[in-house]
Amino acid sequence: MEGVRLFTKEQLFSKQSPGDSLGLFEDGVRDESKQECHTLEADMMLQHGLKTCLENLARHLFGPETELRWTSTYFPFTHPSWELEVKFQGDWLELLGCGIVEQQILHNAGVEHKVGWAFGVGLERIAMKLYSIPDIRVFWSTDPAFLAQFQHNDPYVPVCFKALSNHPPCLADVSFWVPEGFQEMDFLDLVRTVGGDLVERVQKLDVFIHPRTHRTSYCFRIVYRHMARVMSQEEANAIHKDIGHHAEQNLGVELRIK
Repeated sequence: MEGVRLFTKEQLFSKQSPGDSLGLFEDGVRDESKQECHTLEADMMLQHGLKTCLENLARHLFGPETELRWTSTYFPFTHPSWELEVKFQGDWLELLGCGIVEQQILHNAGVEHKVGWAFGVGLERIAMKLYSIPDIRVFWSTDPAFLAQFQHNDPYVPVCFKALSNHPPCLADVSFWVPEGFQEMDFLDLVRTVGGDLVERVQKLDVFIHPRTHRTSYCFRIVYRHMARVMSQEEANAIHKDIGHHAEQNLGVELRIK
């Protein structure tokens, strides 16, 4: 789910005194906290509105006492950009990404007189956590056994997902040294792309920093399971090897065990 909100000068500063000489744009310098074309006042108002809106959304979904944290990140269409994480069942969960829309994009769209912010939420990731669903594939299922678990008039009725497949899983671990700038989500996306519907879940087991070389190593466990039949370990190993090959080729990692 994605959302964008745009503002004119009058809308952004609607609560300010009419005598205040506040503007949206300036010929400034780009830094990590703002774009070169935005005034400091406009940037601060945008950031405040964005974060307040999304924090309210997170607490509506996970509860009013939910612990939240913001982390700076990079997205090509916003600057500055952040990720919002929530503390859920003892772990930090990445909930969404957001940021101030790059002004050049608004200029290209014919609304150069406005500024705005945007966000994107992975609804499946939220549902997986809220309902303890380990396998993202079931969201595309039309199996009545799955759909019936969520047929409640009250959306706040607690639901704990019951697994659909009785076939045993196949497990395989992979560990690798990562290059500078490695993004964990890039590897998770690659696993889903290569493994497809046979990947049930990916679990990060360890992050290790070598005391002498200061190189960083990640270790993941990938769970493979076929939805309709028993899957052999040999089948899983073949896919697992292919994932490792693509990770080396596309992400620049170095497998620790080949």
